[in-house]
Amino acid sequence: MRDMTITSVVTQSAPAAAGHYAQAIKHAGLVYVSGQLPVSPDGIHHPEADFDQQAQQAIRNLIAVAEAAGASGESLLKVTAYIVDVANWPHFNAVFAQMLGDVRPARTVVPVPELHHGYLVEIDAIAACRD
Repeated sequence: MRDMTITSVVTQSAPAAAGHYAQAIKHAGLVYVSGQLPVSPDGIHHPEADFDQQAQQAIRNLIAVAEAAGASGESLLKVTAYIVDVANWPHFNAVFAQMLGDVRPARTVVPVPELHHGYLVEIDAIAACRD
């Protein structure tokens, strides 16, 4: 029989969920990581940071949550990035490639007019767990 256990993922290595949601949900060998803003793990906001710094922090948060669930950057299957201003797309692509190297998950980049707290990027993902 298939395991239908659904587990919430919590880690102090990424910012705590600031609403009625989990940092991630683990189910059937997959982890669904909630949208990660470029907030420091201690909850301090830095909306004044430039796009590249924001993208790096959001990716670090995403990977920290994935790792807490038993996944990793290498096991990312699908990433969705929401970016303010389509002109930031090449910047996002460069930071993503720099941080993930040869890892090339399926990916969607969605230009949006604005994000919470005035941030320029938010990223969510689905990853395969090792266990």
